[in-house]
Amino acid sequence: MTNRMSALVIDDHPLSASGIADFLMSHCGFDAARPLSDIAEFWAALDTVHPPSLAVVDFWLPGGASLGLLEALKQQYPATRLLAISADDDAAVLDKVRIAGADGFLHKQESPEVFGRAVAALLQGATWFHGGVKLAGRELPNKELPVTVAELGLTTRQGQVLAMMLKGLPNKRIALNLSLSEQTVKEHVTGILERLGARNRIEVITRLRGRKLED
Repeated sequence: MTNRMSALVIDDHPLSASGIADFLMSHCGFDAARPLSDIAEFWAALDTVHPPSLAVVDFWLPGGASLGLLEALKQQYPATRLLAISADDDAAVLDKVRIAGADGFLHKQESPEVFGRAVAALLQGATWFHGGVKLAGRELPNKELPVTVAELGLTTRQGQVLAMMLKGLPNKRIALNLSLSEQTVKEHVTGILERLGARNRIEVITRLRGRKLED
């Protein structure tokens, strides 16, 4: 008997949850995918889909409930693959969901193709954190090599701003540390994103995660 693939999708925006559920069934081979809009509905659904192959969890659930939900799911349903999603550019989000037990993370602006690849990777036992896949404890490609500011095509000042971005500092704090105006920092951040071909801070941090930035 073939195992049926099922998914639960929780997002407090019903249209978003329904769209993801429909995509999982139409493009990712799922037999069933149920969209849900709150925690109570989610736990009730677990009684009928037990356990789901995949759970897609929006980070910004009311009351900050997403992290607790991820932790509980990882403990109670270790076989269920957990994919966190968010429209937030805050780099801290990725680390928070990873620590809570998520197997993957995607920004909501990702393309359907990337979403499909991420889901496939998770179902194969890999992890996927915003464009990077990790298999057998080794991240691909290798991100352990040092990289210089010049190699990234950045100016010295942009390199200083980038170093603080990688530490998760907001623009206001970066401006204070470098004795710059916040507007100037914003301009440097925009330049860094353009040079690195990234759409937001979390993409920059994910791409350079594990690499040592040098002058």
